[in-house]
Amino acid sequence: MGIERAILSVSDKTGILDLARALAAKNVEILSTGGTAKHLQDAGIPVTPIASWSGAPEILGGRVKTLTPKVFGAILADRSKPEHVADCERQGIPNIDLVVVNLYPFEQTIARGGVTVEEAIEQIDIGGPSMLRAAAKNHKHVLPLCDPHMYEEFIELFEAGEITDEFRMHAAIAVFSTTAIYDLTISQYLIEQSQGEAVSDASSAPQSMELELQKFQDLRYGENPQQKAAFYIATEEPPFHQLQGKELSYNNLLDLDAAIRLANAFREPAIAIIKHTNPCGVARRDSLLDALKAAIESDPVSAFGGIIGSNRELDGACARAVADMFLEVIVAPSFSEEALDVLAKKKNLRLVTTSATLPEYELRSAAGGILAQNPDRVSGRGSWNVVTEKQPSAQEMAGLEFAWLVCAHVKSNAIVLTNESQSVGIGAGQMSRVDAAKVAIMKSILPAAGSFAASDAFFPFRDGLDILADAGVRAVIQPGGSVRDAEVIAAANERGMAMVFTGERHFRH
Repeated sequence: MGIERAILSVSDKTGILDLARALAAKNVEILSTGGTAKHLQDAGIPVTPIASWSGAPEILGGRVKTLTPKVFGAILADRSKPEHVADCERQGIPNIDLVVVNLYPFEQTIARGGVTVEEAIEQIDIGGPSMLRAAAKNHKHVLPLCDPHMYEEFIELFEAGEITDEFRMHAAIAVFSTTAIYDLTISQYLIEQSQGEAVSDASSAPQSMELELQKFQDLRYGENPQQKAAFYIATEEPPFHQLQGKELSYNNLLDLDAAIRLANAFREPAIAIIKHTNPCGVARRDSLLDALKAAIESDPVSAFGGIIGSNRELDGACARAVADMFLEVIVAPSFSEEALDVLAKKKNLRLVTTSATLPEYELRSAAGGILAQNPDRVSGRGSWNVVTEKQPSAQEMAGLEFAWLVCAHVKSNAIVLTNESQSVGIGAGQMSRVDAAKVAIMKSILPAAGSFAASDAFFPFRDGLDILADAGVRAVIQPGGSVRDAEVIAAANERGMAMVFTGERHFRH
C-alpha cells in the first residue's frame, strides 16, 4: 500500500526535514500547517497548506486548523468498506496515507517557573491527538507517526517500498501510549491547580490516579526464584544507570532504594550499608572514606553481601577500601574514573548511579488495591521538646539527631543505638519495642555504653527504657504520645538519662 499524501504538523521539528525530503523525493503530496509548513518551505520542500486543501480556513487564532470533515474523513475512511469509499467519493475527499504529528509541549510548559493556568491550557493540543488517534484506529490504511525516533525506521521501509503490518501496529500502539500519558499529565496538573497548596490531611490526595508504566527491564525473578518479576517506570528517563555488574534483581532494587535514601538523609559525607532493606552500618564524617570505614566497622559481619549507598561521588580511595569485600551493589551519585578502574576487576559487582529524587507519591499494592502516600520526611529540631530533668548538651543533641535520622529508615518496631556519627546497634522489625531494644544491644559491636538511642514510636511502658539504661545508653529520642509518657519520663529521670520528644512518629512497614 503506497503513500501518496501525508499530513506533517509537529511541535518538535527533530528529523522532520529528512522525513519530508524522503517523501518529496517520491512525489508524496505534503499537507501542513503553520510553523511546520514555514519550516518545510524555508528548506525548499513543497508544501500544500491544509486550509487551502480542505477549503476550511484556520479560525479562533489557530485553535481550529485540522478539525474538518475533509481531513478526518480522509484519515478515518476504511478503504476495505465500499460504503466508506462511496462516502468519500461523494464528498470529494481524497485519501491521506500518513499522519506525522507530535503534540504541543504541555509538560515542558508547566515545568517552567511562573506559568499561569491560562498559559498552560493554551498548550493543550486538540487537533494533534485527534488526528493521531484517528490514524491509529485506521492504521491498516493510514500510518501514524508520533515520535521522531520512529522516522528513521519509517524512511527505510518507505524507500524499500513496503510498510509492514508489524510497523503499522507498533506505530498505533505508540500513539495510544503517547496520548494516554499526555492526557494524564494534563489531568494531574489541573487537579493540583484546583486543589491549591497541599494540606497535611488525606483530602490533599488526588481523587483519582491513573498509571501509565513502561517496562524498564525484566528481572530474573522476584523475591524468590519461583516468582516472576519486572521493573516498570513512569517516565522515559531511566531512574538510574547501571555502569557494570550482573543484572539487578528484585531484592537489589529494594535495597539500593533504601541505601540511597538513607545516605541522602545527611548533609555531610555519609555511607549507608543495607541488608534486606534495613541498615546494618551507617556513618557520617568529614570525608567519605572515613564514613565508609566507620559504616563497615559498625557491623562488618552483616556488611558481607550488602549494598552500599553513598551521598557523594565514590572515589578511588573508597573503591580500594572495599575492593576485597563481597558486595552486591554500590549506589552513588557518580563514580570517579579511578574508582571505576579499581572496581572493574569485580565483574559481578553492580555499580549504579542515581539522583535519588523522591516521588510525589509512593505506591504499594495491598488488599487488592493501591496504597498511596507522600514520602516520609524527617522534620528538624524545631518541634523537639526536652522532657527530662537532665538537659542534653549540644554534642548530645547532635548524636540524638543522627540516631533519629537513621531510625526513620529502619523497619518497625525499631530501636537504633549510635554514637555522634556512627551506628552502634540496630534492632529492626521486632514485634515488641522491648525486643527491638534487646536486639539493638545484642548487635552492638561498638560500645553501647555512652550511646544514643532512637525509637521510631513511643515507649508504651518503661521496660524498654530500663533495658537501654542498663546497657549504659545516656540519652534517648522518641516521638512521645503514650498514655504512659509520665511513667517513661520518670524512669529516665530516675536513671539520670536525657530524653527528647520529637512529636513525630516514623513507622516503616
